[in-house]
Amino acid sequence: MSTQTAHVDRYVLDGLPPRGSWPDITLQEPLFSYPDRLNAAAALLDDAVERGWGARPCMGLGDEMWTYRDMQDCANRVAAVLVEDFGIVPGNRVLLRGANAPWLVAAWFAVLKAGAVAVVTMPLLRSRELAAIYEKCTPAVSLCAQGMDSPLRETSSGPLAIWGPSGDLNAAAAAKSGEFAAVDTASTDPALLASTSGTTGVPKVAVHCHRDLLVIADAFAPLLKARGDDVFVGSPPLAFTFGLGGQVVFPMRVGACTWFCEEPGPEALGRLIEERRATVCFTSPTAYRAMLALDARPDLSSLRRGVSAGERLPQATFDLVEQQIGVRLIDGLGSTELLHIFIASADDDIRPGATGKPLPGWEAAVLDDAGEEVPAGEIGRLAVKGPIGCQYLDDTRQRDYVQNGWNITGDVYVCDSDGYFWYQARSDDMIISSGYNIAAPEVEEALVSHAAVAEAGVIGTPDEDRGMIVHAFVHLHDPSKASPAVARGLQDHVKATIAPYKYPRRVTFCTEPLPKTPTGKLQRRGLAALSQNLGVQSFRS
Repeated sequence: MSTQTAHVDRYVLDGLPPRGSWPDITLQEPLFSYPDRLNAAAALLDDAVERGWGARPCMGLGDEMWTYRDMQDCANRVAAVLVEDFGIVPGNRVLLRGANAPWLVAAWFAVLKAGAVAVVTMPLLRSRELAAIYEKCTPAVSLCAQGMDSPLRETSSGPLAIWGPSGDLNAAAAAKSGEFAAVDTASTDPALLASTSGTTGVPKVAVHCHRDLLVIADAFAPLLKARGDDVFVGSPPLAFTFGLGGQVVFPMRVGACTWFCEEPGPEALGRLIEERRATVCFTSPTAYRAMLALDARPDLSSLRRGVSAGERLPQATFDLVEQQIGVRLIDGLGSTELLHIFIASADDDIRPGATGKPLPGWEAAVLDDAGEEVPAGEIGRLAVKGPIGCQYLDDTRQRDYVQNGWNITGDVYVCDSDGYFWYQARSDDMIISSGYNIAAPEVEEALVSHAAVAEAGVIGTPDEDRGMIVHAFVHLHDPSKASPAVARGLQDHVKATIAPYKYPRRVTFCTEPLPKTPTGKLQRRGLAALSQNLGVQSFRS
């Protein structure tokens, strides 16, 4: 069969890294056997209806549940709007902005069905952060949930359609027939651009093809053991590939359904599990721990599967969940660059404290700085390869992530003699707090934009509840003004400038300028020691 691209707009294809800098990609059969011509929307949605699953519940929010046929009808109508009203051609990028909801999923499927490339963005992003994604991805049109369009209008004057009770996208879609044949894309045609912040705050954009969306479900299937009668829930936004896989791709691969949370936070998630008798949950270790600590603890007894990712799973949290609700959490390591989880273990194969072993079809190793594998028990850089590999869009950082065919994840690990991988730390300045990736320089830039701040440095410091928290060290123009009120003002300023979850939960005021390297750069390694000095004040929220 032909593998010729369906893309008329070659922007993404031409932005792929040179072939020589691609990682090794292997598709182990029969687990990963896919046709050369493949559209992921057809495979996950149209095929589901053809199998007779059309009347099954698919995606729900609040009191409303869409069936698979409802989802197909809406996706077809929106796809027709994209092609007929906006002139979208295969390869164009379409930006999506909205909270987790059936409409967002339908819009995502519509983009794929039209042969375009989906750019799903986190709903908390501000205009400055969206502008960086716009510049990188150059979307031809944006689809947005009602009430969330202001940052988009500040970012771009490009075409914008709104879905919601009075949205123009709803009206346009209602005028379409509901019939739309998915574009005959190659399995390797780009389908998704997933943005991840680098330590500079400049987004890296990972390119994923239609085939990749099936690979993540099929690789994780032997561990997840999902069934058609499962009810999935989770907390990650669909812009996080952890959330996209766990709440859309995985359940739809087996004909199951998902209920989305109407509100953020562990209390709402716990209430949803209880009300909908959810059986599979995807969230962070912090959320599992928080649900069990609620004064009015929700009934979580319906859960039979819990997947934890986004941050290290503490032994105490694993033990607590197993003791309280009888679920052995599946600890997963994944990355945006590789789309989803590639190391994990389940059931009796779990070794508490260890992340696990490579999923079927994946290979992992711990390497030294020279790229040689270290002996069992020794620390080194985690390297993986398998059915999906990192392909950054037009980014020189490709050479940092891919070396000698391996994907270098930026994690420091130890592999024991039984082949289990044990997490040690991150090897860069990325702060992972409650599952969110936060780039220290981006927070520093937001702090320095405040009129009272002379300079700022940001690091991650350990925290029992969140794994790590953002800790800001601030030198004011007038150090005598340091106070709890000023600290709160700086936190509010950061929340208003960039995504609120990135704000520093601890602020340390320094009476002297921050430590520098010999070349004048901020020396982050010297920041932690400052909080022990007498000339500082620290405030925690």
